[in-house]
Amino acid sequence: MATLCHSVSAPSRLGHNSSRTLLKPWSTQSFVRVLARASSASLTVTEPDVIRDDGKVTANRNVLACPICYEPFDSVGGTQLSVNTSAQSSFHCCTCRKEYFGNETHLNLTVASGSSAYDESMPASTEIFRTPVVSFLYERGWRQTFSVLGGFPGAQKEFQMMKDYLKPVLGGNIIDASCGSGMFSRLFAKSGLFSRVVALDFSENMLQECFKFIKEEENFPTENLILVRADISRLPFATSSIDAVHAGAALHCWPSPSAAVAEVSRVLRPGGVFVATTYILDGLYSLIPLLGSVRQIIGEVSGSHIFLSEGELKDLCATCGLLDFTVVRNRRFVMISARKPS
Repeated sequence: MATLCHSVSAPSRLGHNSSRTLLKPWSTQSFVRVLARASSASLTVTEPDVIRDDGKVTANRNVLACPICYEPFDSVGGTQLSVNTSAQSSFHCCTCRKEYFGNETHLNLTVASGSSAYDESMPASTEIFRTPVVSFLYERGWRQTFSVLGGFPGAQKEFQMMKDYLKPVLGGNIIDASCGSGMFSRLFAKSGLFSRVVALDFSENMLQECFKFIKEEENFPTENLILVRADISRLPFATSSIDAVHAGAALHCWPSPSAAVAEVSRVLRPGGVFVATTYILDGLYSLIPLLGSVRQIIGEVSGSHIFLSEGELKDLCATCGLLDFTVVRNRRFVMISARKPS
């Protein structure tokens, strides 16, 4: 059994989805024009309805695990991980003999964590969100372009929509996978709907932006939120330990959607819920000659994935063991939900 051998918290407040968009060859002038229009027309307001039901809150047991062997870390003492206590925390896996550490903003639970010489890059659709510029712009105009270009309803409306799917697991824990700068992670934390919220992303800069946003907000409820850097295809959580996973505008950016959704299925407990948003190029787009070949080329170059039908998303969930598939559409925007069998 892996053991949490040491956990030290520094007296600091963490301050401050993953939302991604298909990389397209835009001119700078065109992008700035759309960005400006979206920013002025649909500035994201993230003030959720506060719902607190202490009767439904489950025990805040530790669910973190080694991303190599998936053996869970055992907590020591009475300290619960949170935004305030994760800084300088360290975890030791007694099976793999591997140590993982936290820093000022987040816990680093990637497989390559702590390596001194080895490093590897991810596909372009992942690497672009690791840059400081895109991480800074994400909630300052980038995300708003999704409404203009694809019919995304906006953060507040999407949050209200997903709450209907999440009703069966309220009071449990939730992972906001590929959280970006934490737009939805912060909504989950402030709503009081979940006993533990994990803001998870592969981008260090996105997590730093999330840290800043939290730090800048007065009276932010940091006690039920942790920030974790991890690979979506190697989630550092014990099997069947998570009540819900949300992935906002992220499916199309994952290098292997099937590997990622399989990991989501692994960590979900029986009855757990997966909610995700992405976009679909169907309808008139299906008339584009050789669209399938174009999709393959784009995937090979950028690492992103273009979905061409609702059936493709349903099949993706089913092949990874998730059932009761439902879908809501608005132009190109799609919100899906599926459940792990009880």
